[in-house]
Amino acid sequence: MSDNGGAVSRILVVEDDRDLNRAYCIILSHEGHEVVTAFDGKQALDKLKKFKPDLILLDLLMPVMGGLEFLQQWNQPKRPQNTKVLIFTNMENSPEVTEAYKLGAQRCIIKSWTAPHNLAKVVKDSLKASAGAPVPTPASD
Repeated sequence: MSDNGGAVSRILVVEDDRDLNRAYCIILSHEGHEVVTAFDGKQALDKLKKFKPDLILLDLLMPVMGGLEFLQQWNQPKRPQNTKVLIFTNMENSPEVTEAYKLGAQRCIIKSWTAPHNLAKVVKDSLKASAGAPVPTPASD
């Protein structure tokens, strides 16, 4: 179970790399989260028609529809304000990351700096943090 009042957190993983997608799903499911996956932004928008996540783990560079286009299309008046978006990328300090923050992302996590076994802690800390509060990213081992 996760730390949001004993309820299971619902997480949408949007990652085009199938191995990473599967690894994130396994790690987060093992922590007790309900995880749904998508391999691009278009699939993610389709999944959001039925799945209402507490958190979206979003890659920026994907085929078909990337993370920024996903955020632009999802940022309609119907977007749930309590859904947190974590950008998971290797593009540190890029214009794309800056744009993602403008479109509502709360945090950018650098893939190469976050060991897979630390992902669960990053997600847990992000779910517990209030919107806009800075949350430290654990160093990889």
